[in-house]
Amino acid sequence: MANALGMYRTVKRLGIPDSNIILMLADDAACNARNKYPGTVYHSASKSLDLYGDNIEVDYRGYEVTVENFLRVLTGRVPSFVPRSKRLLSDDRSNVFVYMTGHGGNEFLKFQDNEEISAFDIADAIEQMWQKGRYNELLFMIDTCQANTMYSKIYSPNVLATGSAEGGENSYSYENDNDIGVAVIDSFTHWVLEFMEGINKTSDATMADLFKTYSFDKIHSHAGYRADLFRRPLDKTLITDFFGAVSRVEVIDAFSEEMALPMHLLSTSDALNNGTDETVVASDAIPQEDETSSMLKESAYPDQQKAVTPTWKKQLKAWTSLCLVGALIGGVVAFSR
Repeated sequence: MANALGMYRTVKRLGIPDSNIILMLADDAACNARNKYPGTVYHSASKSLDLYGDNIEVDYRGYEVTVENFLRVLTGRVPSFVPRSKRLLSDDRSNVFVYMTGHGGNEFLKFQDNEEISAFDIADAIEQMWQKGRYNELLFMIDTCQANTMYSKIYSPNVLATGSAEGGENSYSYENDNDIGVAVIDSFTHWVLEFMEGINKTSDATMADLFKTYSFDKIHSHAGYRADLFRRPLDKTLITDFFGAVSRVEVIDAFSEEMALPMHLLSTSDALNNGTDETVVASDAIPQEDETSSMLKESAYPDQQKAVTPTWKKQLKAWTSLCLVGALIGGVVAFSR
């Protein structure tokens, strides 16, 4: 549990809210009778940091953590009664981070010691995500024995994968807690989290920097990564692209020829709410500038508050003025008689 909770704590610290996190947890340690410290899960034997605490939101726990539910979360094929908090509400502009840990072997990972998920299942689920536009880029990280075999079958674009051990290798724990008689956290996850502690929301550290820290002397296995499906250079891919929340803005052309307003009268919230429900995102496309938008830009300041009037309105005003002048002349002539 400390592996998953440690990663959960890190992405929250870097700005990703619980509404954007799906946490699936066996949840069999905090309240286990063997735990001398009920309701807690510590990251080390020193017990300096309680990862369980009061500020976690577990979306799937215990018997809810199944291969079927995991695959349904990834692919979005959930029953209608499943609440939004248990759904992965991503789209083709989302960067998705998937972290898995537990007991595994050559191309499989166990779920609750009752069933297994295979490397083929993972690969096909990610392909469904790509076909359905459920991610822009995806980082797959796994900590288990022979972990690197779990991403060997992935064939979808824009996927970066990393794992704790090669085929035929075990993934070892970092330290044991004699009070509860089990290993607390695994070596690979421990050293990844150790690196992440030096990262903040504005950090310019890249995925290449993370992968350079992999060392057999520390992890005691050959941690690896796969980047042949990934389109960007690793030294240009920020850690926060996957582990942190990045605010982005989508520019929307909110004006039309029938209704033109000075730019200073259009509120930011009006422009943003016109395009998205919950998230403000960026688009690489730059809208073509037309005559109306150019004229609006010129009148965007208080000392230049001329609204742009469409041609048909100018003509209507001219005819109205002419009629009024004609009526006044007619009235004067009638009165003089």
